[in-house]
Amino acid sequence: MKGKLDLLSFDNSWFSPGKSLLVRIIWYTVNRVFINSYLFPVSGLKVFLLRFFGAEIATGCVVKPKVNIKYPWKLKIGFNSWLGEEVWIDNLDEVTIGNNVCISQGTFLLCGNHDYKKSSFDLIISPITVKDGAWIGAKSIICPGAIIEENVVISLGSLLKGKTEKDMIYSGNPAVPMKKRIIV
Repeated sequence: MKGKLDLLSFDNSWFSPGKSLLVRIIWYTVNRVFINSYLFPVSGLKVFLLRFFGAEIATGCVVKPKVNIKYPWKLKIGFNSWLGEEVWIDNLDEVTIGNNVCISQGTFLLCGNHDYKKSSFDLIISPITVKDGAWIGAKSIICPGAIIEENVVISLGSLLKGKTEKDMIYSGNPAVPMKKRIIV
């Protein structure tokens, strides 16, 4: 149907989550009970389980309660990085988080979207990279393909698309550079 959305023609059979259906079902259960929950607030247990399911996580990582991670086998986190309460990493593609990164509560990292120009509403995926020393403020949204350079701040409630410049503070929807970040 030209000129109209036709969800019946949607086909993402090309997409591979990277693990079997059984592994994904087990992960979704573990994620819901231990990671995306307030029942087990111990960060070390969460890191252990994420590693067990294939995440590459360096030492010193802190994972707060109610974090939601779609595919841990598509996640890399560097030394001393923090995932705040209710962070959602919807990683249909690779998400790489550097060293000493703080991802504040309620932040959403989104690796997938749909092509609104096509009647078949095709799935589009792209990785996200957050480099060393970055801080993503609470309730921010990071879009597919975003590259957050070293020491960048994404301020509270911002929406980031694309690539940032190193050592800058971004704010807004869409996020734009506001000023230089100076660390003393």
